[in-house]
Amino acid sequence: MECAIRCWRMEDAADVSRMLNNKKVQDNLRDGMPYPYTEKDGKEFIASMLAADPEETIAFAITADDRVVGSIGVFRCGNIHFRTAEMGYYIGEPFWGKGLGTSAVRKTCDYVFEHTNIIRIFAEPFSYNTASCRVLEKAGFQFEGLLRKNAVKNGKIVDMKMYSRIND
Repeated sequence: MECAIRCWRMEDAADVSRMLNNKKVQDNLRDGMPYPYTEKDGKEFIASMLAADPEETIAFAITADDRVVGSIGVFRCGNIHFRTAEMGYYIGEPFWGKGLGTSAVRKTCDYVFEHTNIIRIFAEPFSYNTASCRVLEKAGFQFEGLLRKNAVKNGKIVDMKMYSRIND
């Protein structure tokens, strides 16, 4: 299934709150988001994405049938890594397994490589998140290695995987 990526709109806050007010989604994301996740939290997130420096943060709503189904962002690194960026994304649980993540990752990488000087995009999913690892692989990312005992999530020490896609 194909998706579209577009700039965030404040009216997307209700969809964002519905997707992120889900422990299964949040269990695959970094910490820092409130739970329960409210519409007010969604508005604050969207406001921060709209106010972000577009040279440093490239953030999109993922849509299918003109409805927000997820979020994707690319965040430029600094110093000697200024042409490298980290990608993060999620798809709401009702839309899992439909190819939307792969489509969004491909489209976002194409956009970033076409509109910026970034040459490397990387992602670090938890090693237990096999669905996200598969999304990255299908979108042209290469597995670079296992980051052993790299994070603490839900009170457990977990491994992460390093994937990257290079603009050839």
